[in-house]
Amino acid sequence: MKHFWTIVFMAIILSCSSDTSNRNPYLQEVRFRFEINLNLPLYNELQFTGNAVFVDNNGVGTRGAFVINTGSGFMAWEASCPNHVPNECSTMTIDGQNAVCSCEGYTYSLFTGQQLDRPNDGNRYHDLLFYSAVQGGNTVVISN
Repeated sequence: MKHFWTIVFMAIILSCSSDTSNRNPYLQEVRFRFEINLNLPLYNELQFTGNAVFVDNNGVGTRGAFVINTGSGFMAWEASCPNHVPNECSTMTIDGQNAVCSCEGYTYSLFTGQQLDRPNDGNRYHDLLFYSAVQGGNTVVISN
């Protein structure tokens, strides 16, 4: 019985992995916490399903964040394009329910974070960097 538990313990230890291959090499995952007051006119668009806003405050992500009302809650994403190092053109813009990078024209869904026009050239491409968005009353807290 002693050998059985030793084998089980070793199997658990060896199956754990610290593989960071899914980590985006272009974006730092900075820590922040920002409260959005839905009663403010600046965030009025978030009262309606499918609408998104750009939060451009210092200390929010790398280049700000996009927040969208999904109808069942809120989603928040990094506003810097995830497929290159942040630079003068990497802050994306909102186009309806998508975010568009002005550098390459890449388009990302603000509902899922997925790149919608991923090239089929064999290179690795990243989806949007996700931030937590939790609603409590008339406040949405976005954080990483």
